[in-house]
Amino acid sequence: MPAYKDEDRGTWYASFYYTDWTGNKKLKKKRGFKTQREAKEFEREFLNKEQRDVDITFEMLVDEYFKDLKTRLKATTIQNKISIFEEKLTPYFKKLKISEITPTTVRMWQNEILKAGYAPTYQKSIHNQLSAIMNYAVKYYNLPNNPCRAAGSIGKKNASAMQIWTLDEYKKVIQVENKPAAYVAFEILFWCGIREGELLALTPADITDEKKLKVTKTFAHVGGEDMITTPKTPKSVRDISMPDFLYDEVKDYISRLYGVQPNDRLFYFTKGFIGREISRCAPLAGVKKIRTHDLRHSHASLLIDMGYSIFLISERLGHENVTTTMNIYGHLYPNKQDELAIKLNNMK
Repeated sequence: MPAYKDEDRGTWYASFYYTDWTGNKKLKKKRGFKTQREAKEFEREFLNKEQRDVDITFEMLVDEYFKDLKTRLKATTIQNKISIFEEKLTPYFKKLKISEITPTTVRMWQNEILKAGYAPTYQKSIHNQLSAIMNYAVKYYNLPNNPCRAAGSIGKKNASAMQIWTLDEYKKVIQVENKPAAYVAFEILFWCGIREGELLALTPADITDEKKLKVTKTFAHVGGEDMITTPKTPKSVRDISMPDFLYDEVKDYISRLYGVQPNDRLFYFTKGFIGREISRCAPLAGVKKIRTHDLRHSHASLLIDMGYSIFLISERLGHENVTTTMNIYGHLYPNKQDELAIKLNNMK
């Protein structure tokens, strides 16, 4: 494993042959290393990567992992994962070979995450990302087993208590909202239950004469760039029936937008604006603060309280399947067991 001195530049470079995944022999050359050791280390890491070896470092595995994911996942999903790795995973494990990451190593990392005081659902999300990349190493880098399984998980899958506004609470909040764009955005979120990204992607063309709100896209801000992409899942593409008053409010709002075109966005504020409006208006209205996404939960809770079936609610929310809806909102359904027993008893 030689390395070579670049006399003209006063640096070192690596130059070697390797066989790629198609079986072709190729020359790899990389310049600019300050020391001979760095050049040799690069060659060793590169060959470990090509040979899918457990001696690859975690840092190099992350690079390969995201090259693979970028061909399979949406940019918004990738960006969320990258943020977690850069802040919560790579700083701890980057120089370790994946074969050196043991259940004990994982437990020590978990203790640092627990001490940081993150919400239980976020703890779970962070841990899932570590487990996912270690599963990737098991499949493609001959790692014997995933150390995260032996270490056990941390955090919780679901939040302990869902925060929602009742209809009465919402009415108090909307009465104090005096910004036209925020007012209409609140109304759409509460009465239609769409996601914030879906709201920010809406255009005049998405409001039909049949009083339907068409959800066909979502908005995201990734890497400093605004993006309109496909919705979260195929079932997220849907038409939502709007109550008459909401349709009239939205059409009136559109009529007041100067020069707006059919495919222009209706709302040009950024993610975070609605959350700040909630923080401003909730105290004025004398109700608790919730998250923007909790307006979606509030809508689902309202429909459940009105007696609509879980299947209809699942379709309206754009969930991929009814199991997702039941897992999130099943606890809000009233216990009908006693009522059922009484009715059966009366049939005797």
